[in-house]
Amino acid sequence: MLNARKQTGRSGEGDATSVAPSSRQQAADGTATPAAPGTRQTFITIEGLSKSFGREVVYRDFTLSLPEGKMISVFGPNGCGKSTLINLISGLMPIDAGRVLYDGKTIAQTRISYVFQNYREALFPWFRSIDNIRYPLKIMGLKRREQDARIEELLADFEINIDLNAYPYQLSGGQQQTVSILRALVTDPEVLFLDEPFSALDYEMTLSMREQLQKIFLKTGTTMLLVSHDLEEAVQLADKVLLLTRRPTRVAEIVDIDLAWPRGTEAVTDPRFVDLKSHCLKVFQREAAVR
Repeated sequence: MLNARKQTGRSGEGDATSVAPSSRQQAADGTATPAAPGTRQTFITIEGLSKSFGREVVYRDFTLSLPEGKMISVFGPNGCGKSTLINLISGLMPIDAGRVLYDGKTIAQTRISYVFQNYREALFPWFRSIDNIRYPLKIMGLKRREQDARIEELLADFEINIDLNAYPYQLSGGQQQTVSILRALVTDPEVLFLDEPFSALDYEMTLSMREQLQKIFLKTGTTMLLVSHDLEEAVQLADKVLLLTRRPTRVAEIVDIDLAWPRGTEAVTDPRFVDLKSHCLKVFQREAAVR
């Protein structure tokens, strides 16, 4: 029987249902090393992507390549189509033209998970938290024993101190979003999309959730695309910041964030962090001023 409270030990070692090992490793000083040498430099390929809403052109012949095993934040002027971009390449929204490939595979052939901005609407209120996490595994047709093994592995990995027998409405906002993230991770996705996942949380909880997301990223090595409206967050939680222009949207610049992981609250005052954020801000202001 699965214990839905905090798990203290790692279970299921060697089990076929266990989460794939991380492509990152922790160095002795606590910083993270780069992804393993086998990591593909081009993993997500976007070719000739076009999308319009009525007469409003959002993307026209948009092309981009993104690497595997990196956390990539998406930032740009209001209304430029940040959320639209990840909705299109995740398959949640139909594209008008072009194609999206994941290591040569189609979206349908790729394990994708998505964390929505509004966690209150994303979780099933009539399910206990543990059953919200379990739901994708039921859809996949896994047997109960396999479901339990995956969930126990996930909880043991991330030291989740939440009563998962509680219903979502009985949890805080941060706890509800944690449940949403766990539900997204339980399928062992190849790509995890996050659409402004902390924008509805207060600042204290946001800082805590940024740290939690970094732990997840360093543990799993999952390719992540994070949409953010907060430049500090976009820089802190990224290997690369994808800066977008106004519509019709193009890539303004891709900025490499060469800072060691993990990045706590003290990292945002580091001179290199300040320089990188300042550069991103200049690009943003340049693009936001274009009419």
